[in-house]
Order: sequence, then C-alpha cells, then structure tokens
Amino acid sequence: MPRPPRLSPDAVAAALRELPGWSGDADGLRRSVELPSFADAVAAVVRIGFAAEAVDHHPDVDLRWRTLHLTLVSHSAGGVSELDLDLARRIDALLP
Repeated sequence: MPRPPRLSPDAVAAALRELPGWSGDADGLRRSVELPSFADAVAAVVRIGFAAEAVDHHPDVDLRWRTLHLTLVSHSAGGVSELDLDLARRIDALLP
C-alpha cells in the first residue's frame, strides 16, 4: 500500500494550529505530556500502542517516570505526512 507523501512546511504549520499540544515542523511532530503517575503513563502508552496498530503507523515513545515524549514522523516519506496528523489527533483523543 503506498504511503502518503511528505507534507510541505506550510501544510504542517497550518495543521499544528489545530493540534495545540503538538510542536514541530515538516521533519517531525512532538508532544510531551505529564500523567498523574507512572502507572497512568504506562497505561497511556498501551492505549497509544493500540491506536497506532489500528492505523499501522507508529510513534517514537520515550517514557520518563510519568512523562511521555512522543515523536511522529513518516520515515518512508522523509518527514511529516497525513499519517502523522491522523495519529496525532488519535493520540490527543486518548490523553488529557
């Protein structure tokens, strides 16, 4: 199945205006979120994992105690694609 192409910097900047928890540019999207406890952070990773599997697109996840650092990039596109924007929205629906 072909993957979506890399988005332009302008398209990514426009999308980020509708994703207030996220930052980044055409090279990647980033979000950090602090959860109430380590167990809550681990549970969030599991929820994100199931969402990622559902769309066959996977974030880089760094868990530091109760803080999640997430990075989205479509490596096959060489930067941010529509897959990353879709997954960012799905992740936002799962996190506080």
